Formats: sequence, structure tokens, C-alpha cells
Amino acid sequence: MTNHIPSSDPAVKAMLPRAKECGVETVWDRYQAQQPQCGFGSLGLCCRNCMKGPCRIDPFGEGPQYGICGADRDTIVARQLIRMMAGGGAAHSEHGRHIALTLLHMAEGKAPDYRVRDEAKLSAVAAKLGISTKDRPVEEVARDVALKTLEDFQSQDYGTGANWLTATLTPRRLKRLKDAGLLAHNIDATITGVMARTNVGCDADPTNLVLGGIRAAIADYDGMTLATELSDILFGTPKPIVTAANLGVIKPTAVNIAVGGHNPLLSDIVCDVAAEMQEAAMAAGAKDGINIVGICCTGNEVMMRHGIPLATNYLSQEMAVLTGALDAMVVDMQCIMPSMPRVAECFHTQFITTLDENRIPGALHVSFDEKHADEAARKIVEIAIAAFGRRDPKGVRIPDIKNTAVVGFSAEAIVGALSLVNPDDTLKPLIDNVINGNIQGVCLFAGCNNPQSTQDESFQVIAKKLAAANVLLLATGCGAACFAKHGLMTGEATEQFAGPGLKAVLTAIGKAAGLGGPLPLVLHMGSCVDNSRAVAVAVALANKLGVDISDLPVVASAPEAMSEKAVAIGTWSVALGLPTHLGTIPPVMGSQTVTKLITEDVKDVLGGYFLVDPNPETAAEKLLAAIKDRRAGLGL
Repeated sequence: MTNHIPSSDPAVKAMLPRAKECGVETVWDRYQAQQPQCGFGSLGLCCRNCMKGPCRIDPFGEGPQYGICGADRDTIVARQLIRMMAGGGAAHSEHGRHIALTLLHMAEGKAPDYRVRDEAKLSAVAAKLGISTKDRPVEEVARDVALKTLEDFQSQDYGTGANWLTATLTPRRLKRLKDAGLLAHNIDATITGVMARTNVGCDADPTNLVLGGIRAAIADYDGMTLATELSDILFGTPKPIVTAANLGVIKPTAVNIAVGGHNPLLSDIVCDVAAEMQEAAMAAGAKDGINIVGICCTGNEVMMRHGIPLATNYLSQEMAVLTGALDAMVVDMQCIMPSMPRVAECFHTQFITTLDENRIPGALHVSFDEKHADEAARKIVEIAIAAFGRRDPKGVRIPDIKNTAVVGFSAEAIVGALSLVNPDDTLKPLIDNVINGNIQGVCLFAGCNNPQSTQDESFQVIAKKLAAANVLLLATGCGAACFAKHGLMTGEATEQFAGPGLKAVLTAIGKAAGLGGPLPLVLHMGSCVDNSRAVAVAVALANKLGVDISDLPVVASAPEAMSEKAVAIGTWSVALGLPTHLGTIPPVMGSQTVTKLITEDVKDVLGGYFLVDPNPETAAEKLLAAIKDRRAGLGL
């Protein structure tokens, strides 16, 4: 492990010696300290679901082959896997519930700091959900949308799909899921069902268990979709905007506030309040006022709506504090390292948690709820301004590394760009170019960072290889952040890396949109919860062609999958019919039965399947092969 390269990001490489100089332990140090990692856990053969254990199965067949209760390797691996799916689904859907409740409270006048910023999106969502908008006040429609959405957490009608599933998937996909018993009716009940059936003495059939996990992943898709769509109503639907990414966006002469986590409810208000408090920051000696930067998916949220520059993605969040110029880092939920307060203690940085259910020892806690959002945001900005006065200018080390990024390609923005080419039939330019081969297919990049891989490297290798083969590239989450940091979200990257067909299409659309050149090589679609935007584009294409999603030359890739959320996303991607690449080997290899279920057998039931390959070169070849297979199925 001594030759493991931590990151391909030049800013991270510049900061790692700084960490050693300051005596700061980073995520890569802790990764090395964990070597060798538990082989039983890596294979999924360790069970801790009751206090008779923990139990583990000998992978070589020489030691124990059954847990104390009698569970075999297939049962144990399946139970652990689907608990990960349920965990990921719980995280995304709790995010969605918070957004839905805020919309409801706003409509009822209980959350005065929020408003409907996109009335057109509200009308479109209402139409999807079968809610009338004619001659009705905006707040009344918003209330009905929120209540209809909250039914997806409450419905007890097991035979009916949740509202957001039936509103957003193709009829064929809905039927396929229903026939397989996978059409989730209630997010909470579905996730609770997984936790119940994996308890001691319950479901032990690996096939039945995995199917239950897939149902939980479908509930995850539901929660992600409603979170994205309602966020657009409250904060605006993203449109293309030019910004920048990497640690060089932190300014030495400004009060620097990093917003991190996943939920835009607070960070969006912080952006508004910071704009109002610029003079206070300047009065404190900050020549450039207040500079908001993003980290992780909250960073993606404010980047695509406000043009806020992105400092970095998940794995390198500690590096932002190591610059010595970050005055405050404010976080909400998910993908926040508990190490951050320890790093902040080495500097003047105030590390601030905000959600009462997500506290971290050593952090300053500013309690946030949507009914007092402005008050909390104002307090946070005041704390950051005060911290600026304690900054040691001699300890500031900001790498002069950043790249331009054109971001904010929501499904609406993509369709809008296509309409400039053909206003009478907006999807026709895309369909025509798929048919004639200028665009061979589409790949959605998603997922996290994982120290088992060289940070950001696999994303870039696969993307460049697919782009050269004329595959249209979409990205969300930390994958999107990777491409932004490395300069691949620009027209110049299209000129350099795109194949001739893809380059021609992106150039034609870019010029029609008034850019004077091509669209970016990789289209930024938002945070990891925004993967549903890519599904919306695929569903529109499938409906236009009269086929299912599983018939389209569309694939997905998570080269550095890390979290339970990534497991859930990858699973619903498969359930919706997409060949889905994982660059991190999930904890299933201890069971040939489970491994075969998710990589082969599921294809017959749902059309999608997992491609597991840590090698980005061969992974790209497998994704291209899957695209060609789908094209052949369409007669292309």
C-alpha cells in the first residue's frame, strides 16, 4: 500500500505536504492506518445483526460455514447488502422529506424566509401529480404539491406505486417493476421492511432478500426525485452558469465561508445573507468582502443555482481547512468527516454543524430549522467575520489552482438548449444524432470518492475514453465536482477530448445557445440527489421513441463508489434498466449466489445489471460494449 497514489488533483498534491508540516492527519493517513482491512468484511461475510455474534464465514471452506443462528454465506451477504441499500434510501429520502416539509411550511406561512422561486416548475410538478393550478394562488398549489409528496411517506396502499414513481417513469418500466413486486408504495415502510426482514430469525432466502433491497432502492429513487423537483420550486431550476472549481477559489483577502453536506435549505439562505453582509465583512478588514465556496453536494447545489465556486469534493474536504484561509465551514447532513473539527482546531477556522440530528464532537453548533432560517444564517456569517479577525496571514497557503466550469444543466436546461436547434420538436436533434451515430450513447457519472482509488483519476480516464467514442457525458455529485476541478466542464475540453460526432453535436447546440463554441465535454446535472434529472431525460427519450429505459443506449458509472447512498443509487439504476458500472468492489464477493444475482440474473428481470471493474480502462470498454449492445437492440 506504500505506493498508493492518494489523488490526481494537483491542488490536493500541493496541500498534502502542508498537512504533514502542520501535523494534521488526513483521510489518506487514516486509510493507510487501517491496512490491511478486514477481509471478511470486504467479502460481506461478517454478520453483526445480533449479539450472539459477530459471526464470520470462512471464504476458503476450511472454517465455519454457518453463523451461530445457522445463516449461510449467501444469507449473510444478502442481508448486509440490502441493509446498505436501505441506509442509502433513508439518507436521500430524509433529505427529501425535509424539503417537502419546508415547502408545506412555506405555503402555510410558517417558513417566512422561503418562497416559490420557480412558478413554472411548480406548475409542471403539479401537472405531473394531477393537481389543478387554474385560478389558484401559488401558495395553495404549493401546499397541495407538498401534501401529495408527503403521501409517499405515508400511503398504506401496498398495491399502488408511490406518487412520484408513477409520475416520472415510463409505463413499461412501471409495469415491469409492479410485476416483479418492486414498485414501492411508501418510502418509510419499504425501508423499515428491509430492516425488519434482515433481523435475526427472519428472511434467509438470498434471492428474496435482494429483491427486497431493490424495492428499497426504488424507494430511494422516489425520495431523490421529489427532493430535486421540490428544491427547484423553492430555489430555482438550474440554468447554465459559468463559475470555477478547486482550492484556488478561496480568496486570501475575503471572509471565506465553505458550505458543505447535501441539503440546500440552509446554504441557499447563507448565500442570500452573505450578499447583504458584505459591508460588515469589509469593515472587519476583508478587502473582498464575503466569499462563499462549496464543498461536496451542498457545494453543487449552490454552484448550479448561484454560480458559487466549488472548492473541492468529498475526499479532500480537509484540504480546504489546511489552506489556513477558511474562516468558517458550515455543514448540514451527509458526507461530512468527523475529523473536520480536529483539523479546524489547528487553525482559526470555525467548524459549524447546524442540524440537531447531525452533531459532531468539537464542532460549534448553530441549531437550524426552516422556520428561523435567516436568523441562523446571519449568526453563521457573523461567526465567520469574527473568525476572520483571528486569521494568521502568515499561515495562509492557497494553491493557485482552479479551472473554469460551466454548470447547471438541469433536464429543463438540456431540453431548452435542444429547442434552440429545433423549437418544433425539441428532442429530435438528440434522437437524430443517436440514430446517425454522432452520439453513440449516454453515460451518467455518479458516486463518491473512495481512498481505495486514486482520487478523481478513474472518472477522468473513463470519461475521456467514452467521449472519444462519441458518448454524451452527464455527471452529478462528487463525480461532477471531479470534472469541474479538472477543467472538463468547458468547451475547450470538448475541442480536446470529444470524438468528431460528439464534438459536432455539442458545437452546434452551443452555438445555437449563443456560446460561440461547444457545450462542455461533461454536462453538470447537480448534486448526487439530482441523478433523477438524468432519468428525466432518459424517460423523455424513451417515451418519444415508444420504448422502455432499458432499451436505450444509456449506461451509468460510479468509479469511486463509497457510501450506502451509492449502493442505493446503483441499485435503482439497475432496476430502471441501466448497465451500471461500479469501480469499487461491493461487499458481495463472499457469495457467488448474490454476485450472480446482481450481475447476471437481474438482467432477465429488469434489464439492467452491475458491471464491477476497478480498472478504468477495461471498465470503459465494458460500458462501450453495453452501449453497442443497446444500439444493436434498437437496430442502430
